[in-house]
Amino acid sequence: MSDVVNSERIPNNVDLSSDKKLQRALEAWQPKFLDWWKEMGPEGFQEDQIYLRTAVSVDSDGWAQYDFVKMPDYRWGIFMADAIPDRTIGFGDFMGQPAWQQIPGEFRNVLRRLIVTQGDTEPASVEQQRLLGQTCPSMYDLRNLFQVNVEEGRHLWAMVYLLQNHFGRDGREEAEGLLERRSGNPDKPRILGAFNEPCAHWLSFFCFTYFTDRDGKFQLLALSESGFDPLARTTKFMLTEEAHHMFVGESGLTRIIERTLALMKQNKEEDARAEGGIDLPTLQKYVSFWYSVSLDLFGGEISSNAANFFASSLKGRAKEDKYEDHKVLEGTYRMDVPVVSGGTFTGFKSEDVPLRTAMNEVLRDEYVADSQRGVDKWNRAIEKAGFSFRIELPSRRFHRATGIHAGLHFDPKGQPLSADEWEKKKYDWIPSPEDEAYVKSLMQKPICDPKQMANWIAPPPRGIKGMPVDYEYVRHQVR
Repeated sequence: MSDVVNSERIPNNVDLSSDKKLQRALEAWQPKFLDWWKEMGPEGFQEDQIYLRTAVSVDSDGWAQYDFVKMPDYRWGIFMADAIPDRTIGFGDFMGQPAWQQIPGEFRNVLRRLIVTQGDTEPASVEQQRLLGQTCPSMYDLRNLFQVNVEEGRHLWAMVYLLQNHFGRDGREEAEGLLERRSGNPDKPRILGAFNEPCAHWLSFFCFTYFTDRDGKFQLLALSESGFDPLARTTKFMLTEEAHHMFVGESGLTRIIERTLALMKQNKEEDARAEGGIDLPTLQKYVSFWYSVSLDLFGGEISSNAANFFASSLKGRAKEDKYEDHKVLEGTYRMDVPVVSGGTFTGFKSEDVPLRTAMNEVLRDEYVADSQRGVDKWNRAIEKAGFSFRIELPSRRFHRATGIHAGLHFDPKGQPLSADEWEKKKYDWIPSPEDEAYVKSLMQKPICDPKQMANWIAPPPRGIKGMPVDYEYVRHQVR
């Protein structure tokens, strides 16, 4: 196991002190990061002691410690999974060659683009979630929010290390740019659409951490196969932390549904809203919205960029080992492609797309199946409670802004609609301004008593790291 130096100004297991130029560059970036954190990080809780886990090693048996810390004092660091001796590239045109420790010159620009795009998502989510603490449903949930936030900050550090270490002046400029863009800013937005969407309340937060962070999981899995070994090792360790983010989303939505079912049983008309809860049809709208915008994050269904990433051995498939053909020089992927004539959708034609150009869709298939598992669990709970409602993932054609379905309109079953029909019916399927207003009305103030829980969500079955649910996870000072 590689040693982690925690006494350094920047904790790391990459022997940072041996490269003084890089160390100085990162130490010069650090105060700018902290300025960004204080401006755009969680608002109103920067001086509070939070019960957080901090990475102290890359050993799976004990990689983190738990303690109270102020978020600006969190030990953000640079961690890579241990190197695999004599690792060879496992896919693409360079399969079987030794994994690269330095970037081949011909792939410099495309690899920088991949790293910047991944890195841009990390601060974006912190910015999207910066006000949520002011309406938290419990101290348990508040702590989980902050754990997600500080780990997204550490993931930003992971990408900035790669940029500064391997891309020279270009990398330093890109690192600056990661702190300059802002989620939702019309002049300097974040790179990917989902990371400019408002995340204004906890229902959206739980959907975001379930669906959007799940996209992050699959992107990291694909990058962890990279022939560029520092990227592969970095993203493998990031996956260790990413698992908690998806847990927050899945458990949060599960607890909302559990509470909604209890409120439905309590009400003669089975009306959860009448009891101050989030009704299942409203929850379905948020599921449909965040799932569809997260589908866009995989990119176009037919993509020369995806083919080039795979051919160049820079970005593989999730868990590449499970496939038999790792070069994919042949093979096709059948998909129904919309036909548009004179600006009007006229139907679909079935095409056999070269498999390399369909790599985004291959990864999206994995994501869809993984997302469905949680939905199935929620539906089993609803059925067990005696209700007929079922949560559904909409068609992957629904509400898309990227790929072959962008600019077209479909209902959740994938049936085509005219633009007028979409405008008339869209709020049957995605949140309306009235839905947003209602959900926000349930979340007007934070629940700061550890023994209390908001009415619209059930308590979790257990606390964090053996602590009780009503432990004081956040020592909040009212100011």
